[in-house]
Amino acid sequence: MAQMNVSLPDTLKNWAETRVSEGMYSSASDYVRDLMRRDKEQTERLARLQSAIDEGLSTPPSKRSLDEIVAEGFKRVA
Repeated sequence: MAQMNVSLPDTLKNWAETRVSEGMYSSASDYVRDLMRRDKEQTERLARLQSAIDEGLSTPPSKRSLDEIVAEGFKRVA
């Protein structure tokens, strides 16, 4: 596993240590890894959403009613 040294202000260092002492994480490194993992997942979700928005904006308007579109969406997730 690669190693990275990070400098933090005392307030953030204390916050990380508090999270560890609460039992939420086994170490400050575990906490930072979780934060980075969540950030990565959110960034990927936002990229997929932006891609879907871009796709929608690049297609011509639909002639279907809103009810038809919603019904098709429900069929897709069923």
